[in-house]
Amino acid sequence: MRHGKKVNHLGRQTAHRKAMLANMACSLIEHKRINTTVAKAKALKGFVEPMITKSKNDTTHNRRLVFSKLRQKEAVTELFRDVAAKIGDRPGGYTRIIKLGNRLGDNADMAMIELVDYNEIYNADKKAKKTTRRSRRGGKAATAPVDTKATNEEE
Repeated sequence: MRHGKKVNHLGRQTAHRKAMLANMACSLIEHKRINTTVAKAKALKGFVEPMITKSKNDTTHNRRLVFSKLRQKEAVTELFRDVAAKIGDRPGGYTRIIKLGNRLGDNADMAMIELVDYNEIYNADKKAKKTTRRSRRGGKAATAPVDTKATNEEE
């Protein structure tokens, strides 16, 4: 049974896996999108999204928590300065995984993981949502009972 085994070990020891995810997260923050395997992209998504959530609240404590995971000062600075400003109103789902097909050398499933708000292709066609709503009932249904009352009073 596999109770309580939610971590994909990715065929690596713990220290190697943490270092690899930290480097991939720094690259994602710096370049806004990276190509990797699907399994690594899914592991990276679970690693980087809590840090992006912490970056919304710019406190010394949150910076130190994120720095303990990322281990790169420049990446932490860019995360808290640029990325947090752009995703400030988003309630979650900061990354997107797009499958690219198989790698030629070993036929591994490849994917591109990117920060959602930095993709101009997907965000260009989306317009601001309308705030006005129409009522369900038409104008005829509201006027019909008034007309029947008027005709009953005349008789």
